[in-house]
Amino acid sequence: MPDDHPFSSIPTSILVPIDFSPSSQAALDAASDLAEHFQASLVMVNVVPCLSFFALTYAIPDDALRQKMGAHAERLLAKCQLALKARGINSSFSVEFGNDVAGAIIDIAEREHVDMVVISTHGISGWHPLVFGSIAEKVVKLVQCPLLLLHSANPETHLKSASNRSIEWW
Repeated sequence: MPDDHPFSSIPTSILVPIDFSPSSQAALDAASDLAEHFQASLVMVNVVPCLSFFALTYAIPDDALRQKMGAHAERLLAKCQLALKARGINSSFSVEFGNDVAGAIIDIAEREHVDMVVISTHGISGWHPLVFGSIAEKVVKLVQCPLLLLHSANPETHLKSASNRSIEWW
């Protein structure tokens, strides 16, 4: 492969978006296997949505909720980081805030200069992905580095067949 080619065939830094679902568990497992095989570093990211919740008599301040969700995500990602370290995998993590999850993933991929993104679908069909689009689909269209897209099975099926070698966060 020529030296001026923008992509290397061997990744040195792999980004894996994590939303703590079974499908992102599969993506973390695949990304950690790749990182271990290629001696690459792993960058984990969780994007916390910026939502406001209102009820009839009171409002939950979105800043307080965001901080709580962010702290929870940091604890879970730190647990993953310890499991990765035990396997000899260098990793880092980031908790980002925003409603454009796909855009945040693309921004992090560019900011961290990753060589590969590993992402999974949720295996969900119906009107929601049809109307709003899939985050994975948007990342596939916009990312500027090689990408491994894992198609997840139906979420109920995925829970029944969880691997015992998975890096678990719960």
